[in-house]
Amino acid sequence: MQVLKRIFDFYINSSIHVALAVCSLMWISLLDFDLLLDQNLMFFVFFATITGYNFVKYFGLAKFHHRRLANWLKMIQIFSLISFAGLCYFGLKLELKTIMYITGFGLVTFLYAIPFLPKKIFLEGGKNLRAISGLKIYIIALVWSGITVILPVINESYPLDFDVIIALFQRFVYVVVAMLPFEIRDMQFDSLKLSTVPQIIGVRQSKIIGTLLLILFFMIEYFKDGTSKVQLGILGIVSVVLVLFLLFSQIKQPKYYSSFFVEGIPIMWLLLLLWFS
Repeated sequence: MQVLKRIFDFYINSSIHVALAVCSLMWISLLDFDLLLDQNLMFFVFFATITGYNFVKYFGLAKFHHRRLANWLKMIQIFSLISFAGLCYFGLKLELKTIMYITGFGLVTFLYAIPFLPKKIFLEGGKNLRAISGLKIYIIALVWSGITVILPVINESYPLDFDVIIALFQRFVYVVVAMLPFEIRDMQFDSLKLSTVPQIIGVRQSKIIGTLLLILFFMIEYFKDGTSKVQLGILGIVSVVLVLFLLFSQIKQPKYYSSFFVEGIPIMWLLLLLWFS
C-alpha cells in the first residue's frame, strides 16, 4: 500500500493529473467544434503543462534548497526535465502560427514565477505576477481557457466565430470556479496581501458567487449554434458535480479533495462526451 501511495502522490505532485485535465479540456474543444485530433499538439500541451506547473510550484524550493533537495523533489526535477525534452520534441512538429501563439502563454507562465517587478505594497515580496494582489486566479483562468479553446482552433485554422467566443468565456468561468476550492483550502497558508477571492469576500460569498457563475456557465450553452442535447446534458452533470465540490469545500479539506477530485472533473467531462458521442 505504501508503494501505491507513493506512486499516487508522485502522480499528483508531478502535475501529471493537472496535465491530463488540461488535455481533456482541449480534447473537449476538439469534440465541440468537430476538429481533428493533432497528436503532436496534444503531447506538446501535456508535456508543457507538466513543465510549466512544476516550474511555478517548485522554482522557489529548488532555488533555495538545491544542495539538500528531498528525494521526491529530485525525482520531480528529473521528470520535469524529461517533460521539457518532450515539450521541445513535439514543439518542433507544430506549425509556426501555433508556436507563436503558445509563446505568449509561455511568457505569462514564466513571469508568473520569476521575480521581475519592482517591490510595491500590493506585492507579496515575490515581485512576480503570482504575487500581485488578486491576480492569481484570473491569470490561471486566462492561460487555461486560451490553451484549451483558442489553441486547438488556431491550429486547425477554424474561424473564431460566436460559438468559439462563448466556449472561451465558458472555459474561463469554469476555471475560475474550479479554482475556488483551492483558494478556500489555501486560506490557512496564503498571505492576506494576495487578496484571493475567499479572502476578499469570505468563504460563504465565494460559494454563492461560484454557484451563480456555474449557472451562467451552463445557461449560455443555449446561445451556441452547434450544441446538442447530449452536450447540454453532460454540461449539466459537470456543473452539478463542480458546484457540489464547491459547496462542500472547507479550509481544512481531505488531502486529495481539490488536487485530485476537483482537478479531475475535466477528465470525467471528456469521458462522458466520448462515451455518449
